[in-house]
Amino acid sequence: MIQVLSGVWALLLGIVLIMLGNGMHFTLIGLRGGIEAFSAAELAIVTSGYFVGFLSGARLTPIMIRRVGHVRVFAALGSFMSAGLIAFPLLTEPWAWTVLRILIGFCMSGIFVAAESWLNHASSNETRGKVLSAYMIAQTLGIVGAQGLLTLGDAANSTLFIGASILVSISFAPILLSATPVPAVEVARPRPLQDLFRGSPLGTVGIFLLGSVYATQAGMGAVFGSQIGLTAAQIALFVAMLFAGALVLQYPIGWLSDRMDRRKLIFGAAVLGGIACMLGWTFGTGLWALMASAFLVGGMTTPLYALFLAYTNDALATEDMPAASGGLVFTFGLGAIVGPLITGWAMEVLGPFAFWLVLATTFGCTAIYALYRMTQSQITPVEETESYLGVLPTASPVTVEAAGIWAAEQAEAERDAEAET
Repeated sequence: MIQVLSGVWALLLGIVLIMLGNGMHFTLIGLRGGIEAFSAAELAIVTSGYFVGFLSGARLTPIMIRRVGHVRVFAALGSFMSAGLIAFPLLTEPWAWTVLRILIGFCMSGIFVAAESWLNHASSNETRGKVLSAYMIAQTLGIVGAQGLLTLGDAANSTLFIGASILVSISFAPILLSATPVPAVEVARPRPLQDLFRGSPLGTVGIFLLGSVYATQAGMGAVFGSQIGLTAAQIALFVAMLFAGALVLQYPIGWLSDRMDRRKLIFGAAVLGGIACMLGWTFGTGLWALMASAFLVGGMTTPLYALFLAYTNDALATEDMPAASGGLVFTFGLGAIVGPLITGWAMEVLGPFAFWLVLATTFGCTAIYALYRMTQSQITPVEETESYLGVLPTASPVTVEAAGIWAAEQAEAERDAEAET
């Protein structure tokens, strides 16, 4: 593993630094928004703006890369993102923050496309699984670590926003100084949603619902904490627990995924996620109950994303995976735009603890639909399924596509090995 990472450590270091800055800004929006007395509905629109930009960047960045190259696109997007982070405390209006969030979402998506293209190019078929796993761990550690940095300053002034901007700015040094030119990235045109749904109804509906869950957690978690009176340090810990759960529970759920009917595992994970949300709603006035709920909810959300990808790929030929990957990322993005808007409206009408109710309802819909699909189609034998790889919801179509193809090749190699023995 050390030998594998020796060729990509600079890229991974850059990703950690980027996620430190981006993770800080996600939580800062909720903290500073509470200080500025923004309503939950206003902050929901601000949150959705990020995913509007993220969805646009995933589609447009490959075109820009083909025109001017990775380095120029990467540097330009990094500059705009750094400037956008500094502008937040200068323009404390919901409409201005929405525009800035669209900009940052676009830049972040484009940065992922470029960085993941370099990472994919730097790995071979034999090392791609380990490299992608290390990349996902680096992202998660960056987000979790960002919450600790928030305790070093006060969201009421510009210090933390400037700190996030500095982290993003310096993150490009190890990446740009170590990356070699790669072929222009090609992202397949997303598969039409109706075709995707016909091929995998559970995968399509599930990934849409999970987009809603993930964006609500990542974007509205700090808003919820601010509205129930948590301190800045407690809010940072709450958000950190959401992502720490994903880091800890990804492996055991992935292990189960390769050994049982994935529909049953999707159902079970969604039920556990819903139960954790109801515990947060019922006992959320206690700090440690709140943290335990966040850990379990986050621990179900991210593995579910990888489960839906793996389940959908089970129904596809390898040559269909690139287009399906783009369609799934697009579907996830639509859910990520809608989810915070619904949550913000519910928190305005029912109070801040509606945060948990919306999440529980969405998990419940996922579980019910998974149960329904189990009555409509035959089980795919475990030995015919693709390998599981823990892909994060923040991944661009480049990584989703690479992970899908790797999983198919890995599963085929394992089947060939078993046949020989």
